[in-house]
Amino acid sequence: MTPHALKRLDRELTTFVETLTTGLGRSERRVAMGQYITGLLLDGERKSIEPIAARLVDDTAQIEAMRQRLQQCVVVSAWDEATVFARLAQVLDRELPEVTAFVVDDTGFPKKGRHSVGVARQYSGTLGRTDNCQIATSLHLAGERGSGCIGMRLYLPEAWTTDRARCRAAGVPETGTFAPKWQHALDLLDAALGAGVRHHVVLGDAAFGEVTAFREALTARGLSYVLRVPSNVVVWPPGTRFAVPARRGATGRPRSTRRPTPPASPLTLAAVAATLRHRRVTWREGSRGQQASRFAAVRVHIAHRHAEGAGPGPEVWLLSEWPRDEVAPTKYYLSSLPATTALRTLVRFGKLRWRIERDYQELKGELGLDHFEGRTWSGFHHHVALCAAAHTFLALRRALFPPALDAMDDRRRTPPAAIAAAPSSPSVPAVSTAHRRSASTPRTVADVIR
Repeated sequence: MTPHALKRLDRELTTFVETLTTGLGRSERRVAMGQYITGLLLDGERKSIEPIAARLVDDTAQIEAMRQRLQQCVVVSAWDEATVFARLAQVLDRELPEVTAFVVDDTGFPKKGRHSVGVARQYSGTLGRTDNCQIATSLHLAGERGSGCIGMRLYLPEAWTTDRARCRAAGVPETGTFAPKWQHALDLLDAALGAGVRHHVVLGDAAFGEVTAFREALTARGLSYVLRVPSNVVVWPPGTRFAVPARRGATGRPRSTRRPTPPASPLTLAAVAATLRHRRVTWREGSRGQQASRFAAVRVHIAHRHAEGAGPGPEVWLLSEWPRDEVAPTKYYLSSLPATTALRTLVRFGKLRWRIERDYQELKGELGLDHFEGRTWSGFHHHVALCAAAHTFLALRRALFPPALDAMDDRRRTPPAAIAAAPSSPSVPAVSTAHRRSASTPRTVADVIR
């Protein structure tokens, strides 16, 4: 990347930070927020407050003052991280090319001790085992050309929510009560929609897809979904006929719930999928060539609580994947997309969930998402919001200015509207030159982007 490109990158980062932080308190706080975001973007093994402070100054005598400034901003100050996430959602929805999906998931943060907010011995899919950790639910906007986090909420186990003294010590709001992760996902979706984000297809793994209440809540919000589900979910097989049972007597309320006509009986997704003809579908061209496997799709009705007399659920797609070298299908999805949806479209959405795994890798591997050493509720959520901001900046740079284009010194190209057009506010530099270490030049940010 040329010197001109590096200079432009620094200018764009400053404007991007101003856009996110305007109105969030005094200028000193907004400056510190910009400094923290810049520190997250810089090279370094550790992205907790003290190492970040050391990277932002030229004189070691200034490290402690910078550390206190960042500590005050991230841990002590009372600013609303929801505002930052709402602005990130608006920017990504408007500027990230080809956004087509919301993706929900949860991620774990291994911890020692018992004082960090939300920490407990609990199962983490990230760790692949039960361990002492924190878990947070996150929401991302995604498309084939990029993705970014637009919301994250810490999960509080019941051992925490029933111990109000412990919650107060960690700064958990008094309104904090136990809620499952899928309810957190709905809250994050509601916040994004409330910020004006367009309706997109919701993607998620089986921890969310197996919850009937979650799928029904998405439908009630007018959101379509393509969700992984376990193989033992029960459905009425394709072609099952349903009818309303006739009234037995001359009086009484007419029956309205449809029932399957004999001799139909429900089957697991695995049993249904095993009978389908799977064919090869290519869903994307990746760095390793074409991404392809064998898939089949069929319309089915959910048989949730059929043993209790419940009627059939809505008709949805069952999508299954059966790799050629496997003896049976290996992955199952349920989708509420229209009956006219093409198989390749279903597959593309089902496979797009990989974007969130890449986001987690970048947020943790490059930007220190899991490096926060504080113990409080607000500190945790401030840190993850600023990590998401740093990641959004990188995601937009990658999507709008791919490395091949960034290498050219195109002086006539204008910055993207989301980064260039900050609302009217006093000019707030991301990092004052008096506190910028020589190693903190945009060159290191460019390395992260590549």
